[in-house]
Amino acid sequence: MASAARSFTRNALRSAPANFKTTATRNARFVVPRQTFRQQSRRGYADSAAPKSGSSGLLWGIGLAALGGGGFYYYSQNADLFSGKEIIPKGPFTPKFEDYQQVYNAVAKALEEHDEYDDGSYGPVLLRLAWHASGTYDKETGTGGSNGATMRFAPEGDHGANAGLKAARDFLEPIKEKFPWISYSDLWILAGVCAIQEMQGPHIPYRPGRADRDLSFCTPDGRLPDASKEHKHLRAIFGRMGFNDQEIVALSGAHALGRCHADRSGYDGPWTFSPTTLTNDFYKLLLEEKWQWKKWNGPKQFEDVKTKSLMMLPTDMVLIKDKSFRQYVEKYAKDNDLFFKDFADVVLRLFELGVPFTTGEDARWTFKSSFDEA
Repeated sequence: MASAARSFTRNALRSAPANFKTTATRNARFVVPRQTFRQQSRRGYADSAAPKSGSSGLLWGIGLAALGGGGFYYYSQNADLFSGKEIIPKGPFTPKFEDYQQVYNAVAKALEEHDEYDDGSYGPVLLRLAWHASGTYDKETGTGGSNGATMRFAPEGDHGANAGLKAARDFLEPIKEKFPWISYSDLWILAGVCAIQEMQGPHIPYRPGRADRDLSFCTPDGRLPDASKEHKHLRAIFGRMGFNDQEIVALSGAHALGRCHADRSGYDGPWTFSPTTLTNDFYKLLLEEKWQWKKWNGPKQFEDVKTKSLMMLPTDMVLIKDKSFRQYVEKYAKDNDLFFKDFADVVLRLFELGVPFTTGEDARWTFKSSFDEA
């Protein structure tokens, strides 16, 4: 039966109109439809009567129309192949400086718009978030540091030293939603840089490259300073990160910003009269004001004798009691520019602790702040 059908098909093709009669007069573009037609003939007519020659012409027309339509679709989807343009392959999104500057600008705008927090700015708590995310680094084991953003998880987020930092993390969530490509780790540090600069502090170079980690990378409690301790504790905590006495004092200048909260750390009050502007006032006040123990039901802290509105922690007072620390307090109290220079240098190091960067130090960027001239 199949053999008879093939014979019938060959005879039908021989009886087709003259323009399809010989291969010499056929255009090469009809080869593909004919091949297709032959295959369809073998499959479709094996157990049924073959169509008349008129049906053959109809099928040719349908095949040509399909081929033409397919060619048009391919052209429309790949127009660049025929335009002579250089084809640049598309790959994963790789953010550049301009993209990170947009993130910076978004944080700065949010700081300006949300001025209801504490003394009028989320800046101090953003800086504290970046500092506490970085200050868990241990140079001996290579664990902790700003790579990972492990404070997102309860084991680390619930550490006593991190009390109140949920406010900073929640503040940054809309920024993360707007720029989902940036890791929490990079975002927290970038926000810390932004906070310093937007509170009129020095420019802090920034280098991206941090990756978020899971809760198995959470650091143990006790790696951050205990405000009730003295000089040996400070040197042990900061020495574990690789900092010396001068750098400890320079980092402590961040206490010019923000305040303590009785419902978080247990301590209460601001260190300076301008807690949303970074200056060397912390060092000046340490040296120039008279301090006494505060009489209250909270942990031991100092208050200024004159106004009783300012506070100092036991670890702050150590900086003027210890001779090695004090020499740097005196230098920074006299020279704000020197403080800014040393503060920027040590904060840069702090923010990069524990990060396995794939780029060199020359890849650091400096963001334009809202105080910079256009």
